[in-house]
Amino acid sequence: MDSKEYQRFDAIDLANLIQKKEVSSEELLHAAFERINEVNTELNAVVRTRKHAVYEEAKKVKAAPFSGVPILLKDISQAIKGEVLSSGSKLLKKNIAEYDSNFVARLRKIGFLPIGHTNTPEFGLKNITEPEAYGATRNPWNLEHSPGGSSGGAAAAVAAGIVPVAGASDGGGSIRIPASFTSLFGLKPTRGRTPVGPGVGRQWQGASIDFVLTKSVRDSAALLDYLQTVQPEAAFQTPLFEGSYLNIVNRQDRKKLRIGFTSESPVGTPVSKDAKQAVARVVNWLVKEGHDVEECSIPVDGYQLINHYYKMNAGEMNRVIIGMEQALQRELTANDVDLFTWVLHQSGKNISAAMYSESLIGWDKAAEQMMKFHEAYDVLITPTNAHPAPEIAVLTPSDLEMEQLLRVSEHSASEQQQLIYDMFLPSLTYTPFTQLANLTGQPAMSIPVYLTNNHLPMGVQVMASKGKEDLLFQLAAQLEQSNLWIKPEQHLYVK
Repeated sequence: MDSKEYQRFDAIDLANLIQKKEVSSEELLHAAFERINEVNTELNAVVRTRKHAVYEEAKKVKAAPFSGVPILLKDISQAIKGEVLSSGSKLLKKNIAEYDSNFVARLRKIGFLPIGHTNTPEFGLKNITEPEAYGATRNPWNLEHSPGGSSGGAAAAVAAGIVPVAGASDGGGSIRIPASFTSLFGLKPTRGRTPVGPGVGRQWQGASIDFVLTKSVRDSAALLDYLQTVQPEAAFQTPLFEGSYLNIVNRQDRKKLRIGFTSESPVGTPVSKDAKQAVARVVNWLVKEGHDVEECSIPVDGYQLINHYYKMNAGEMNRVIIGMEQALQRELTANDVDLFTWVLHQSGKNISAAMYSESLIGWDKAAEQMMKFHEAYDVLITPTNAHPAPEIAVLTPSDLEMEQLLRVSEHSASEQQQLIYDMFLPSLTYTPFTQLANLTGQPAMSIPVYLTNNHLPMGVQVMASKGKEDLLFQLAAQLEQSNLWIKPEQHLYVK
């Protein structure tokens, strides 16, 4: 099987071919590495591979649902024992993982073969993938544009056909944002649904989860069937779904849904005509399909909620830097880390326990408001992103802005919070819709349904109440069969 034929299949297809002995796992690995050689110089999606190790693992793979199927993992939280896990940081380029993370162990158990790690911004803090440590990842639809972040390397790799599935994580939209920018299916499951850790059961206080980016809806459905868990040591639990998500995707009968939609930014930032048109196209199609659809408002103060989110970011990065200083036995400077990391760390020094606790209470209030919202609506539809993918480096601060940000320690705590808001505002303007689901713990997906006149993809986001991924899969399966669905292989610049 050459790389061109290999790209036609999703993970379920490849697993079936292996089970029928029509192809070997070694052949699939060869095709995946061949595709890396073809496109990664342009894309910079994959930051390291483990070719020798994975070929040895392929010889010992046991019968399992996805035995022998190659997968790439994200270079943060998805640790492979004995391999580097750098979190996109130049300081951690020699950090060797002591064990597989629970998420990776579960992927191995169902037969996947990890072939390497994908690029991510430092500590997953940005919605673009341009770390100092490894350089910018480029969008396979247009190399001048970003694939988004923080799972940008994963998205570029799947969209370009390196692997059918890639590990990803989502702490503020990091699965859905790049899915939208590269025309993939991206699901963020309910908080507590998928494995975490070891030792990091809260992952940004529950805002961040690990899952995957896929070309097909059925791959995500099957993976959630196998990956869903009640993990005793984890901080958050959600009851197991008793049915099968894959069966829902394959079913023809569809439940009539009550659907609310809005294209208004929750933080008052502008929303492009393309984003509004993407939502309108989906809404019009759903009306024709017989669903009850009406325009609505999100019942959460978006500005207040995003400030709660930034307080968590600041506190978490302060903790991360303190831990690194202890490990390295020296004080870190602004030259050691990305500028945004540094600003959050400095601000985090002034986040009191009361302020941090207050921000988490804000998350809980938003969750309560959204549960009441879902008494009236089964799902909420918004744009995934407010604008098409930004060009590479367009969100890099100017020299003057960098100079001002480096003086963060000279400001009061309240001034630092405003500085952080202003620092993230250019990127937030592209992606104001995704953070809500992270802070409330709800499942949300991005569906690939729109192309701009400049040939850039844009997704539409759908959110459901906690534990209701089945409704999202039902809707996604319907749309995947429609003429709205945009498949990457039909349009990519990178061939």
